[in-house]
Amino acid sequence: MSVPSFLTGKIIMKDYIEIQDHYDRGEGMSTTTSRSIGFSGIMTRVYMWMTAALLLTAGTAFFTANSPAMLQLIYGNNAAIWILCIIELGLVMGVSWGINRLSPAQATALFLLYSVVNGLTLASIFFAYSIGTIYQAFAASALTFGAMSIFGYTTKRDLSSLGGILLMALIGLIVASLVNIFWANSTFDAIITYLGVFIFVGLTVYDTQRIKAMSEAAEVYGDAAAPRRVAILGALSLYLDFINLFLYILRLFGRSRD
Repeated sequence: MSVPSFLTGKIIMKDYIEIQDHYDRGEGMSTTTSRSIGFSGIMTRVYMWMTAALLLTAGTAFFTANSPAMLQLIYGNNAAIWILCIIELGLVMGVSWGINRLSPAQATALFLLYSVVNGLTLASIFFAYSIGTIYQAFAASALTFGAMSIFGYTTKRDLSSLGGILLMALIGLIVASLVNIFWANSTFDAIITYLGVFIFVGLTVYDTQRIKAMSEAAEVYGDAAAPRRVAILGALSLYLDFINLFLYILRLFGRSRD
């Protein structure tokens, strides 16, 4: 999967920024301040749900890779992979575009279902890379993601101007990946891989700051469900950042061992 559905899912997730704009203007929100969770509690839930989703994805991928029946069902039929990719995109759209219409419980269920479906498609990495390479890439991704998310959370610099730049870079990355499917140039593939790492490092910093701003705004302007919606939406965005960062770092580690 040169252009996995969770990569294009980040394009869909750009719409979550609009929710912040609504909070800033107080549009469609209750004037009663919701203190049921609080700002720090929202951010805690963001990371909690993101971690839960990553564990579900990892567990599902490992189980699938070790189940001959599941492997035959998914990889024994090319149509199955396409169906799973379509389901992934549909779930991202369902959560990010329908967040204000979904109850927190519904949004959470769709997010966790998305993480399970991703696990089904990611089972293939256990055949493309050694388990040691996967562990090392995951550790490197976790350390990089953690450092960049902390920076995004703590920096006083306004990173909003990076949003448009990173979005255009992400679109360019997808186009370049599609082109290289047909070109199959190893040098170009290496360039794409390094660019992918840099783009998702930047998106991790940018998204963390935006989620922090959304959390603060939800505490002030949100109704009772707003903080929980922001927590799920933020978790989905950072989950996508981590998964994509991990896959590009995994490609780097795999190339270094070829």
